[in-house]
Amino acid sequence: MKSSYGRTNYEKLRRMSIIAILTAIVIALQIICTFVKFGMFSITLALAPIIIGGALYGIGVGAFLGSVFGLVVLFTGLLGWDGGTVIYLFGQNAIATVLLCILKGAAAGAAAALIYKLISKRSEIAAVIAAGIVCPIVNTGLFIAGMCIFFMSSLEAWATGYTMIYYLIFILAGGNFAVEFITNLLFSSAITRVISIRKKN
Repeated sequence: MKSSYGRTNYEKLRRMSIIAILTAIVIALQIICTFVKFGMFSITLALAPIIIGGALYGIGVGAFLGSVFGLVVLFTGLLGWDGGTVIYLFGQNAIATVLLCILKGAAAGAAAALIYKLISKRSEIAAVIAAGIVCPIVNTGLFIAGMCIFFMSSLEAWATGYTMIYYLIFILAGGNFAVEFITNLLFSSAITRVISIRKKN
């Protein structure tokens, strides 16, 4: 029979192990997705493990996993794996590029965890769906906001021939957002299942 101290240590170790696994999944998925692009930017399929981590362990873990996702985007971009977009932005404003990559991911993870926490007491599946909707909205929304704040001159050059609103919504991030949004909705039942199994255990 385990003592309460032993159970506490076991739970801490288990929590750390699961977070480590989710971190590895986020890294692996985002590296793979670096080479899959819709428009100028790579798609993001690493939001599912971020949602799972935030749902299981709270806003802090959601933000951490989101930050990991952002760091992978930054480092793979600086290696040129995304086709050179991050390198270009880094050359224009290095600090803004670093902050944008990391903070939008952290905020998306934290927001998804918060929404899940607020809704899960009423409905697990509704909480997962809501988190799956909020996560890409925050990620894409902050990306667009950051681009408008720090890289407007680049946006104006890229948007030649289009109105800025049309370019931002339908060309810059539209395809990526649609893929992320649909993927999260399709995976919502699987995510719910994973969360339910972990909670029962």
